[in-house]
Amino acid sequence: MTEANSDKQTTSAQAEHVRRKHSEFLMPAIANYYKEPLVADSAAGMRLRDVDGREYLDFFGGILTISVGHCEPRVTSALKAQIDRLGHVSTLYPTMPIVDLAERLAKITPGNLKKSMFTASGTEAVETAVMLAQVYTGSQEIIALRHGYSGRSMLAQSLTAQAPWRAVPQQVAGIKHAAAPYCYRCPFGLTYPSCEVKCAQDLEELIQTTTVGKVAGFVAEPIMGVGGFITPPKEYFKTAVDIVRRYGGVFICDEVQTGFGRLGKHMFGIEHWGVEPDIMTMAKGVANGMPLGVAIATDEIADSFKALSISTFGGNPMSSAAALATLNVIEGDDLADNAEKMGNRLRSGLEALQRRFTKIIGDVRGMGLMQGVELVVDEASGDRTPNPEVTARLFEETKARGLLIGRGGMHGNVLRIAPPLVVSSSDIDEALQILGNSFAAV
Repeated sequence: MTEANSDKQTTSAQAEHVRRKHSEFLMPAIANYYKEPLVADSAAGMRLRDVDGREYLDFFGGILTISVGHCEPRVTSALKAQIDRLGHVSTLYPTMPIVDLAERLAKITPGNLKKSMFTASGTEAVETAVMLAQVYTGSQEIIALRHGYSGRSMLAQSLTAQAPWRAVPQQVAGIKHAAAPYCYRCPFGLTYPSCEVKCAQDLEELIQTTTVGKVAGFVAEPIMGVGGFITPPKEYFKTAVDIVRRYGGVFICDEVQTGFGRLGKHMFGIEHWGVEPDIMTMAKGVANGMPLGVAIATDEIADSFKALSISTFGGNPMSSAAALATLNVIEGDDLADNAEKMGNRLRSGLEALQRRFTKIIGDVRGMGLMQGVELVVDEASGDRTPNPEVTARLFEETKARGLLIGRGGMHGNVLRIAPPLVVSSSDIDEALQILGNSFAAV
């Protein structure tokens, strides 16, 4: 299947028609992958097909959203049953799906997280979490991370610390950006572990010199998604969160991309660092593609929010039913364990490619089924200049061979490899073979 896709095939009139309409009627900011964007038509499990009948092995899953495979029968059955029963009422009326999902999340999230607010997106979940931190602490200033990404709203863009994702200058005051735990490109020019995790220690001086001395909270992803799967050292979160709490802030853990078994072994990414969040946000893989965001907090923090609030679409019966079914599949099929096992297999294969292509592969990082490969000009000679040009060429090669992957990092030079949690060893081996052939081609 895979190499057959590399044959030159004529693009159908239907595909061209869709691309023309996309260009004409959607805003140009809605960018597509590839020189000739593929037009998705159908999907099942690990495979996606375009309107021309070409099949692709999906190792990006709609940006880490298809957690249990495309059109998973148990999820789609639950969704269809809910649509026939009750589709929408808003949060003005309680429903069985929303309360069952809230109870389920209270049981599986770490620490004392208990009460949820449901939204329609991760962006809204982050907005909710920041507001909760500010209301609870009485402080306003928020610490986020450089290279971080939080979403599309004015607040989320202000939290985001990547110029390509900022449409306008920072609009929200009181946001301070700390150094990212980016060991491959240490902002202090140090080397782990002799650095003593300076990136975390620096939070104290940041607070002392750029804030009023008290903060509302610290927003961070266990692994930075859009930032290029930047993976902190094991000491980072304990040190950073301890400092933030000493200065009155709470820890907002952004699990939008790392949650629900993605990193293997545990249900949530932060559990690998042994730190309990005060507030957690999640979205993407929670409902296997149905729109749903969540902010969950401890009783004390949740109960401090006394203003009126609604969410027209948040936690709607259809998304909630899909989320409950998705959680049943993840837990029932031990997919967090599968993510750990398959992630180890994937990582070993990527490191083998790194040894083979020593010039352009600068770094391999990540955990479980969230693996990043950073491409540079010439790692062998010490030139770590980001190489988005070769990344773009590699993308065309993998597409031609039938493999879908993602791209991230400040300069678009990091491969984001994150297949659905149902991935098998044969899928991993197939993807690695395609990647090897694609690297050889560029």
